[in-house]
Amino acid sequence: MKTPWYKEPWAWLVFFLPLSAVIAGITTVIIANTDPDDLVVGDYYKKGKAINIEVSKVKLAQKLGMKFGLKLTDNELVIRPLGIEKVFPVINANFYHPTLEERDFYLALTPDGNGDFRHRFEQAVSGKWRVTLSSFENNWKVQATVALPQEEFIELIPNPAQAQ
Repeated sequence: MKTPWYKEPWAWLVFFLPLSAVIAGITTVIIANTDPDDLVVGDYYKKGKAINIEVSKVKLAQKLGMKFGLKLTDNELVIRPLGIEKVFPVINANFYHPTLEERDFYLALTPDGNGDFRHRFEQAVSGKWRVTLSSFENNWKVQATVALPQEEFIELIPNPAQAQ
């Protein structure tokens, strides 16, 4: 007498392989729909034109000799103008996290008595950040990628090759 099909191990192997592929496909669709990627830009042409405008802002900062020192210790951010005789009433500081858009933040900083721009954070800020400093009028811009916290001042120098 023949054994029934469900007692044969090869029959289960033949059914298990396609079933596992279907389960993996459904899992992939669920993961892709519940956690979308925020890094993809929809209109590449407009983004490219905007990058050209940003490069001109960085070139202007380079021409004006803008240079800043940045330090973050004990949850206190200090931004110091270096070699610039101009006094800035307000500096816009944008911090962009490389992968998590919800961690990005913006600061409008005014100078203290020494001409330094300070801000105290309530929570620790650490990791890799893309820092953008610009004037209140937004006519020049200085960018750099930094790892925070920093015990010593690091120089932020305008570089058109790194403009974004």
